[in-house]
Amino acid sequence: MSELLALPWHEARAEVSPREYLDACLDAIAARDGAIRAFLHVNRDAAGDGLPIAVKDNIVTTDMPTTCASRILSGFRSPFDATVISRLRAQNAAIVGKTNLDEFAMGSSTEHSAFGVTRNPWNLDCVAGGSSGGSAAAVAARMVPAALGSETGGSVRQPAALCGVVGVKPTYGRVSRYGLVAFASGLDQIGVVTKTVRESADVLGMIAGHDPMDSTSSTHPVDDYASELEEGVRGLRFGVVREAIEQLTGEVRENFDAALAVLRGAGAAVEEVSVPSISYAIAVYYIVANAEASANLSRFDGIRYGHRSSSARTLEDVYADSRAEGFGAEVKRRIMLGTFALSSGYYDAYYGRAQRVRARLRHDFSEAFRKFDFLLTPTTPEPAFPVGAKTGDPLSMYLSDIFTAPANLVGIPAIAVPSGFARNGLPLSLQIMAPHFAEKAMFRAAAAYERETQFWREKR
Repeated sequence: MSELLALPWHEARAEVSPREYLDACLDAIAARDGAIRAFLHVNRDAAGDGLPIAVKDNIVTTDMPTTCASRILSGFRSPFDATVISRLRAQNAAIVGKTNLDEFAMGSSTEHSAFGVTRNPWNLDCVAGGSSGGSAAAVAARMVPAALGSETGGSVRQPAALCGVVGVKPTYGRVSRYGLVAFASGLDQIGVVTKTVRESADVLGMIAGHDPMDSTSSTHPVDDYASELEEGVRGLRFGVVREAIEQLTGEVRENFDAALAVLRGAGAAVEEVSVPSISYAIAVYYIVANAEASANLSRFDGIRYGHRSSSARTLEDVYADSRAEGFGAEVKRRIMLGTFALSSGYYDAYYGRAQRVRARLRHDFSEAFRKFDFLLTPTTPEPAFPVGAKTGDPLSMYLSDIFTAPANLVGIPAIAVPSGFARNGLPLSLQIMAPHFAEKAMFRAAAAYERETQFWREKR
């Protein structure tokens, strides 16, 4: 059955019954996850004759706990399903489990989980990326064909890149956020992790569309995302973001240049383009995201739900002690940074200025898309790093999002596609960004590159 799980889902379901395939997934989780720790909860009673899929544990489900990998929500069970879960169930998908993440999706390595580190299937001494590290590792280890994650600054694409799988961030508003535990509401978007581009296109088609329960949900029509996957890239225009790669050296640059050569060989036009404000994106992101997080996480107060301190004697103590005991160090750091950025006397200097630069970034991307169909960068500045290598240096960890955060700030779709391997054998990845709601074209471009390279076939 292990070879069966290495096939794309649409091919595997022609070989065996849905029940046999689901059982193969559950057996693979039992056999492999002890070393990887991709899952926080496994649904051994999962049923459904459709797609077996794992779900990041910040997306609420009625039949399994939703903890956000935080002690403050340990054991919490939602009274309702997220919209994406309802849509998957309506199509007979089998929700096989909830995956590990950085606590409240705040991190780039899945080392900030209260329930243990998720390890990279390619090298167990290395991180799986984050914050959707459990989802990426589960797909990379061939335990499930697909998983849902969430994106705020690259938390689907970055771990997908480090684990050698496909990661998709849709346009902001393309997928309902109803039932996604909020980190930064103006940036958050549910995304997809799979082995292949075709599988990502299929899964996005299952969950995309307007939802009246989400005020930010778009009414833009849902495309048939898989309908142009065989069309190729001849005549399409790809812009290489100059400011993103001008300092890039070493094997990541060599790999990126090789990816550009593949696209040129397939008939695409590939040229450099300037996006001047992109160099400010990471600074803007960590102001905006942390400011919104400080507001969103105020609901975890020891009163309404979640952990309540047993030692508190006053209402103020309940708030302070419950949050101190329930939140981990990284979440506390981001709440404090965000609260400071919003505080009296500093709001305009930090949050207000960041939003003005964000508007400039949107303008610069719009100008670039006037000339090009897609924009290109590497997905990450380096392959997966060793566990523990960056936990003592938050700034170094934050730079893991340097290529992915701009798409979240602008709200455009982006995809991470495996692009080969570093000399140490760890995966590298190409990022393709597209204009708003151009997911179908983006999948077409990614599928063409994937078809030319076939890196997804490499065994973990």
